[in-house]
Amino acid sequence: MKPILEQIDLRDSKSILAFHYANKDFDAPWHFHPQHELTYIDESSGTKFIGDFVGPYEAGELVLLRSNLPHCWKNNTLQNGQAKSIVVQWNKGVFAKVPELEPMFEMLKIASRGILFSSESVSALVPKVKRLPSYDGPVLYVELLTILTQLSTCTYHPLSENNFMDDLPSEYSSRIARIHDFVEAHFQRKIYLKELADLINMSEQSFSRFFSKMMGRPFFTFLNEYRVNMASRMLVDTDWSVSRIGFSCGYESLTFFHKQFNKFKGISPSKYRKAYASPNAYFPPSFQNSDKGSKNPIIK
Repeated sequence: MKPILEQIDLRDSKSILAFHYANKDFDAPWHFHPQHELTYIDESSGTKFIGDFVGPYEAGELVLLRSNLPHCWKNNTLQNGQAKSIVVQWNKGVFAKVPELEPMFEMLKIASRGILFSSESVSALVPKVKRLPSYDGPVLYVELLTILTQLSTCTYHPLSENNFMDDLPSEYSSRIARIHDFVEAHFQRKIYLKELADLINMSEQSFSRFFSKMMGRPFFTFLNEYRVNMASRMLVDTDWSVSRIGFSCGYESLTFFHKQFNKFKGISPSKYRKAYASPNAYFPPSFQNSDKGSKNPIIK
């Protein structure tokens, strides 16, 4: 997926935009914009793509994105109801860099990788986030600043292995975008390193070094992570057999599929499906944090 630059028209009279989104689907493509963004998923479930991260999302998630971080949410097309969210976007520089706000700016720096807040730690703030679209002018400004400072004391963890700060060379971003696009289109089949190397005009060795440097892990680790997250959605959203799902996600060996699923989710595919079917099922610690998709730290 090639990230598309989204032009957010705040006009001269505004530096903050807060709105409700409600539609059948989250139809925005993989995109980025120069504004920071706070998104609360009010309804729907599916897969979120944030930087180099791919993983499931559920209703109740609150995510903070720094400017220029590519992202999108793709909801489960079989879901009932609508895809609903609260979205707040604001220009960089609207809040003064004073010592009292240092924790907030440190949080925004980490948000260059995208950060997901612990639902428990932000439960008291969610009603305030939901009210933001009803405000305007100085009230919206003060309320957003208050929420951000309070969020900086909450528990959260980064999503993307790589950060997408403003100084990321556009050439590198374009290459990563083409790789994302290729993986999305072809993850169901065997992918060869030479295909990716040829795609961005590199040798296989140079491609391997480039990808590991940009993404924080080897390409095939990322590919297996991508496939496992696609498989996890299929386990929840379809009644396909585990073997059919494994083969549909590009695995030629079911043994290897089970091994990779356990590696990234900390649970077998069958137990994962049963766990979602039973709200009282036991989730091992590695499964509870499996939406991280990495070894990212928990931050309080």
